[in-house]
Amino acid sequence: MALIQVNYLSRSLYRTVPVNVILPADKINYMTGEYLESNDRRFKTLYLLHGLLGNYTDWVSGTRIQRWAEERDLAVIMPSGDNSFYFNGRMPMDDYETFIGKELPDVMRRMFPLSDKREDTFIAGLSMGGYGAFRNGIVFSDIFGCVAEYSGALHLFEKKESDKGVREFDTQLFEDIDAASLTDLNPKVAIDKMLEEGRPVPKIYMSCGTGDPLYQANVDIRDYIRGKGIDVTWDEEDRGHDWDFWDSQILKTLEWLPLGDAGAGLGSGNVKL
Repeated sequence: MALIQVNYLSRSLYRTVPVNVILPADKINYMTGEYLESNDRRFKTLYLLHGLLGNYTDWVSGTRIQRWAEERDLAVIMPSGDNSFYFNGRMPMDDYETFIGKELPDVMRRMFPLSDKREDTFIAGLSMGGYGAFRNGIVFSDIFGCVAEYSGALHLFEKKESDKGVREFDTQLFEDIDAASLTDLNPKVAIDKMLEEGRPVPKIYMSCGTGDPLYQANVDIRDYIRGKGIDVTWDEEDRGHDWDFWDSQILKTLEWLPLGDAGAGLGSGNVKL
């Protein structure tokens, strides 16, 4: 298993962007020099999005994703989304939605031996990245076969007018929150558009800690989706908005994803003799 930092010039963001990549290493018996599997296989891939104030290093430093991905022969792509909420901003060099849903999968597949099949391509995220993974997983449901979100910031269009502080934040983020709520920036509208357009529906995993301020918003979106006849796997724990919860959830997600019988690649914790 390799942990690789990639820096490349993004056309969507008009700058060099950093990406962490967890990539399964060749399975080889070092006693005989023989490969244990064909060297031309294409790996199933999980795109992981960080939260507000974070960056591309968060998932590796905050959870055990590297070891768990190695055990499952899974490639993991972790980009930096800044504080963008992963949608296209007002300036042409801030097209984070295009970056996540189109450019990044294309570039990573050209750089690494990743599967280009929808059923092998997954997206997940926490907090701000939970919103980004959920919303982009729906908007680009032809790319992502499975979507998972943890403690997602799905409350952005669910707030009361009396909540003055967050309404001011919404205005800075969306300029006109009421107008934005009628577009597919609103997860409910994104769901409706996907169904109306007859696009494929991804498998969905949602979770939130019962002590998290975002808990009720996540429950509301879950119930809205189920009301549309879409199956949702839901999980909750007696936790808050923290890394202990997200570490637990990423393991549950890997167990939920259709990874088949993939086994551990060669590494210091799995030496083939």
